[in-house]
Amino acid sequence: MEYSELMLIHLVTVVPCFFIGTILLLIKKGTNLHKKLGLVYMILMMITACVTLFMPAHLGTRVLNHFGLIHSFSFLTIYTVPTAYIAAKKGDIKSHKRKMILLYFGAIIIAGAFTFTPGRYLYEIFFR
Repeated sequence: MEYSELMLIHLVTVVPCFFIGTILLLIKKGTNLHKKLGLVYMILMMITACVTLFMPAHLGTRVLNHFGLIHSFSFLTIYTVPTAYIAAKKGDIKSHKRKMILLYFGAIIIAGAFTFTPGRYLYEIFFR
């Protein structure tokens, strides 16, 4: 698959996560709406994280001539989503909450901010 196709899939899955994640942080926890939106959020986050693993890093140091520091957020997501889900199912809401906040701010806010730095795809689209 071409990089541009992977980027499109990534954007189609991650942009809704920004909005859904924000809503989830603001609404009452434990409701049916929270659970349903949370499941959608988790599925989209897993898809976007997996897709990004196939996208080679274009900036900075690369490991195996492919992975860059930005990929650490993909691995964070692939670890955090299932462990947060399991925590919620076990009733460990404190752990679930901590993991989901980490996921939102790490993989959405911080990683998202990096995508707007010079030389990155979204920087080129929005600022060129």
